[in-house]
Amino acid sequence: MSLDDPAPAPFAEADLPWSHPLAGGLSRLGRRIKLGDRKHPWVLDTALIVLVAVMFCVPDLVDDDDGRRRGFDNSFIHLPWPATIALQAGLILPLLWRRRRPTLAFAVIAAVFFVQLGLGAWLRADVALLISLYSLALHGQLRRLPIACAVTACALGLFAVRLPSQVPFLDALFVLFSTITAAVALGLVVRIRRAQLAVLRDRAARLEIERDQRSKLAAAAERTRVAREMHDIIGHNLSVIITLADGGAYATDLAPERGKQALLLIGDTGRQALGELRRMLGVLRVQTGTPDALELSPQPGIADLDALCARIRAAGPQVVYRTGGDPAALDRGVQLTVYRVVQEALTNALKHAGHDTRVDLTVNVEDARVRIDCHDTGPGTATAGPAPSHDEGHGLAGMRERAALYHGTVTAGPAPGGGWMVRATLDPTPLTGTTGTIEGAV
Repeated sequence: MSLDDPAPAPFAEADLPWSHPLAGGLSRLGRRIKLGDRKHPWVLDTALIVLVAVMFCVPDLVDDDDGRRRGFDNSFIHLPWPATIALQAGLILPLLWRRRRPTLAFAVIAAVFFVQLGLGAWLRADVALLISLYSLALHGQLRRLPIACAVTACALGLFAVRLPSQVPFLDALFVLFSTITAAVALGLVVRIRRAQLAVLRDRAARLEIERDQRSKLAAAAERTRVAREMHDIIGHNLSVIITLADGGAYATDLAPERGKQALLLIGDTGRQALGELRRMLGVLRVQTGTPDALELSPQPGIADLDALCARIRAAGPQVVYRTGGDPAALDRGVQLTVYRVVQEALTNALKHAGHDTRVDLTVNVEDARVRIDCHDTGPGTATAGPAPSHDEGHGLAGMRERAALYHGTVTAGPAPGGGWMVRATLDPTPLTGTTGTIEGAV
């Protein structure tokens, strides 16, 4: 092919054989026949017998002038019509069982065929032997197919021997054995095609089930993520608001200025919680505008821990916050996880240890690991006494889920010297496939 030759015409879908209107009509007809056959399976078998009887049995009942069959000279005899009808019935009636009992149908038809050859006659209804062989290849057990082929070859070989001398024996065998090959090949092709379609339908059903399962798992994971974020946002801020409200109500009579300060802090905390809640709902809601129109604020990070500790101090507890290493260099997803873990630990300390407790908070980055320690002294300022009863609710479960995304662990329990200790370790390298999961959390 030279460079000057015109480029080949693009392949059009209309050139495909199955795109022809005739192919579409045959396909629709086949589907209707298959649907009707499922409802009334005996109708198709009966129609086949009627068709074979009209095409091959009726001509055999018409006698020639000399009582001989045209074209075969004296090779075969012409039986009386009662014997002909009996043999025809033995050949075509077993076709009723060709799908339910294909081996039995083939055996009966082959036996009648041999009886017919023994009588020295031939019938056009002998085509039933090939139909039964096709049905055996399509519906029967394949281990019996070689025996059926051998029996058919033997029967047609005996038929070829009886042909007149004008017909070459080898040519007759070639034609007859070709019909055997065609019947078996057609049956096997249809059988393989049906098996392939069944496999494809099963695979499609499995893929549909897997798709539904993946959708359900994704929805469950999304619900868990939203519930965790709602707990982190609303739970923390409500705990601070409740503590400030209780302290403000107590201080109103003794120190009105402290009560006013508590009310102002309640307003600031409520506005912050409302802003975070609106941001989360804005991301969850289906947006009709362009992405540029969304007003989203960045997720909190380690730089926001100072403001978080200040809000907790305003509610009463003494919070001592220390850092080690370079926490600001951490990935935004890791920083958000650290912030949420610290937020939950401080919220639990405020909720269970009270506003008179002391909280020591340390965030240390060392040897590619992030370590978070949050220790409160328990109720009051004394270190002795029973430890606060922190429950294993959504907060601790949420901390463990967040830490697990970064190969981390979270442990919580009574501290040896009293109070409560929360300790978390994180690996800044996220698990495969989880990158961006925390960054995209609202």
